[in-house]
Amino acid sequence: MDVEENEPWVAGPSNDAADGGEGRAHARWWTLAVVSAAQLLVVLDGTIVNIALPSAQRALGMSDGNRQWAITAYALAFGGLLLIGGRVSSALGHRRTFVIGLVGFAVTSALGGAAVDSLMLFGARALQGAFAAVLAPAGLSLLTATFTEGRERGRAFGAFAAVGAAGSAVGLIAGGLLTEYTSWRWCLFINVPIALLAVLGATLVPADRPIGGRGRLDVAGALLSLAGFAAVVYAFNRAQPLGWGSTEVVALLAGGMMLLAAFVAVEIRAPHPLLPMRVVLHRLRAGAFVAITLMFVAMFGFYLFMSYFTQTVLGYSPVQAGLTLIINALAALAGSMLIAGKLHGRVPPSALIVPGLLTAAAGMLILTRLTAGSSDVFALYLVPALVLTGLGLGCVMPPTAGLATEGMRGHDIGAASAAYNAAQQLGAALGTALLNTLAASAAATYLASHRTAPANAAAVHGYTTALTVAFAILLAAACLTALLTMVRRARRRGPGLREGAAPKFSSRR
Repeated sequence: MDVEENEPWVAGPSNDAADGGEGRAHARWWTLAVVSAAQLLVVLDGTIVNIALPSAQRALGMSDGNRQWAITAYALAFGGLLLIGGRVSSALGHRRTFVIGLVGFAVTSALGGAAVDSLMLFGARALQGAFAAVLAPAGLSLLTATFTEGRERGRAFGAFAAVGAAGSAVGLIAGGLLTEYTSWRWCLFINVPIALLAVLGATLVPADRPIGGRGRLDVAGALLSLAGFAAVVYAFNRAQPLGWGSTEVVALLAGGMMLLAAFVAVEIRAPHPLLPMRVVLHRLRAGAFVAITLMFVAMFGFYLFMSYFTQTVLGYSPVQAGLTLIINALAALAGSMLIAGKLHGRVPPSALIVPGLLTAAAGMLILTRLTAGSSDVFALYLVPALVLTGLGLGCVMPPTAGLATEGMRGHDIGAASAAYNAAQQLGAALGTALLNTLAASAAATYLASHRTAPANAAAVHGYTTALTVAFAILLAAACLTALLTMVRRARRRGPGLREGAAPKFSSRR
């Protein structure tokens, strides 16, 4: 049956009756624990090195111009290879690919921690990103295939998203503690025991079968997606030191967009595309991608400014700055597990995503009122902002992760999982570059017009200007997501979805 835009969504049938009792149920929850541990590795590694970078720079003699490659190499490889990783996961089997990704991530983390020069570190970080690009879609695909019943699926995606939501903040906390009390190298070595424990746990995860019958790899699509995504992410990173108007940044952005446009054209015509357009062009799934991308744009700028503000303005140590973010991490856990996890399947996705975006926007709005002379900053500004942004992020991630992969079958599971992770990576890269550039520009303008103003006043003005933009981005995200995902109560119309069909709710009239 062809599924039209306004047909209702019908959840897949529960596997509980066929599972044969508690053994299968135990295996499902064990899968969740193992996949969540891997998710922590991938998300944590995106931020944990940030705190350690100054120490690594001194130890390895990196120049100021080259140090960014410790971050950029990981982001480029991870983002550029995600779609290929999704296809590999489907072709080899999700569990097998998952284990390969974990082992590779552990080995390359150890290599980076043992680096004797900057080139060795940069190469290890690029390899880490490559294995993360295999690991992340394989983990989400395992979760999607394991949990199909509505209430269990909600709890599982709530727990999985809680790890992702809190992982960035945990990375900053762990980076501060490890750098201050051990060595910057342990920010990479710490991945090894976590990955190996997850590998041991994966041996108890039920095996799945590789999905064959899709012909040759879409080589043209693979090359265009890799080159286009890498060019765009690198342009975002170069915008921080060079500015958005620089020739290099403009050329990279233009080239990247042209490559991605060519990728779309190839995928539309390819007999076995790397990313079937039905995965991203369906209305509800597009709403999930829009919401998570713009949420990450705002939140990664938020984390950056929290680190800068607490250390440069309030005088916190790296450890104190990291520990402050525990509030955000706990709020994200509460939003994911206590709110989104419990309500998943009982309310339409928009009833969680839109309020989550608005809650995070309220947290950003509080910080826009900061001034250099604000009193009792921690209680009146930081705590409410950290709580609201954490709750918002926690409410957005579970329903978007579930919606992005709901109803997918066969190779489309890996493609949808990869696209969801790619949306996060694009949002994180753009948010860090865009909001940091805005803050620096606003601070420079403030100093030029207030020549006697203290440096802290200019810095705070820059932060509040950028956070005002983050607030506007979240409001726009809420409006767009509401238009794409608002639904009315669904009615059942059959036993399930056809192969590869998308989830459906009927449109609000």
